Amino acid sequence: MADRNGPGPHGAYIHGIRANLGQFTFQMLQVFFVGLTIGLQRNVVPALAEEEFGLAPGSYLLFMAFIISFGFVKGALNFVAGRLSERVGRRRVLLWGWLAALPIPFMILYAPSWDWIVAANVLLGVNQGFAWSMTVTSKADITRAEQRGLATGFNEFAGYTGVAIAGVVTGYLAADMDPRWALFLFGLAVALVALATAWWFAAETLHWARAEAHAHASGTHKGPRPRFPENVSDHPGTGEIFTLVSFRHRTFAALSQAGSVEKFVDALVWAFFPAWLHAQGLTVVAIGWVVGVFGVVWGASQLWTGPLSDRIGRKGPIVAGMWICGAGVAATLLVEGFWLWCATAAVAGVGMALLYPTLIAAVSDISHPNWRSSSLGVYRFWRDTGYGIGGLAIGLAADATGALETGFWLTAVAMGLSGLWVLLAAEETHPRLNPAPQL
Repeated sequence: MADRNGPGPHGAYIHGIRANLGQFTFQMLQVFFVGLTIGLQRNVVPALAEEEFGLAPGSYLLFMAFIISFGFVKGALNFVAGRLSERVGRRRVLLWGWLAALPIPFMILYAPSWDWIVAANVLLGVNQGFAWSMTVTSKADITRAEQRGLATGFNEFAGYTGVAIAGVVTGYLAADMDPRWALFLFGLAVALVALATAWWFAAETLHWARAEAHAHASGTHKGPRPRFPENVSDHPGTGEIFTLVSFRHRTFAALSQAGSVEKFVDALVWAFFPAWLHAQGLTVVAIGWVVGVFGVVWGASQLWTGPLSDRIGRKGPIVAGMWICGAGVAATLLVEGFWLWCATAAVAGVGMALLYPTLIAAVSDISHPNWRSSSLGVYRFWRDTGYGIGGLAIGLAADATGALETGFWLTAVAMGLSGLWVLLAAEETHPRLNPAPQL
């Protein structure tokens, strides 16, 4: 079921998943490739940081540097990508993201020290900030408001399934051949295929966003009116949109901080899970499966958590997800053995699935189509800066105590407090469940 928005040329752009199924499916394939690109570093690189890349034992903060660099760069580029895409279009920014990924496999192959891995992750931040941002934005452009939980759920399912698959596959490849060559061949193949398919098949979806904006302006939009913030310019400048989403609007601020804190978990799973499990005696393949369980459960569960938020609202799943995910992280330290660690990883994955696509959908709900890409860029700035903030906090805490376990406890407590903030400060954003008052 699709509706046409507005008269004239704007009416040519039909919103809805079914009406745009080809492009919707292609964008899912693109974010799967993006997930593979980041996933190739989720197992072998941290597990073999000392043996392969010369990192000194016990250097926890330096160990986290490759995630810290990635987080701050990706966060900034998310914001840049959102602003750029409203000027030059989504497709062009997507292509730039894949061009940035091409040197990464070569840097891993020839890295003489850990510093090269840190530098490679700067480029990985550019790739993720541009490419993943555009898959999210494009899906929001072409779908209807009541489908955004479903759309973001499918988007993040595809992306984090890619992350999980890459972690498992590279673990097996590294066990059978030289680890660097395994990462090089896998990473280069993914980047080249992704760039080629984006060049040939990516459509420009900015036109759909402009058609939706026209429908709101002309009064022809159908359905409940979202609670867009008041007293915002039709086309807000960079400073206005950044401050609005960061702290001036109470609900936006609660969503932004939750996005930032939940990345503490992803940073922990990326770096400390492999290192900690390696210290417990697990092989690289076994570590790949534990980390892979987290990613697969997170990714697959979003197929139902996204639609769930379309039915029951955004706020409840976000709060529940923060608390369940934090509990899964804490429980990892309280159990022992491969299968129990897989179970706690699965619990954390379910929590992430509840909160992750729902946060994106909530930001989209109350963002006007004129500036939705920018507001998503600001939210994603804070969310992925959480890699950097979390990496610093987790690394400093572990350095101070000399124990990896401190990072786990810090992350679990932060998730609990962040969920409480959303519970107390955020409004429900779903336009059907909490529509704007009639004028």
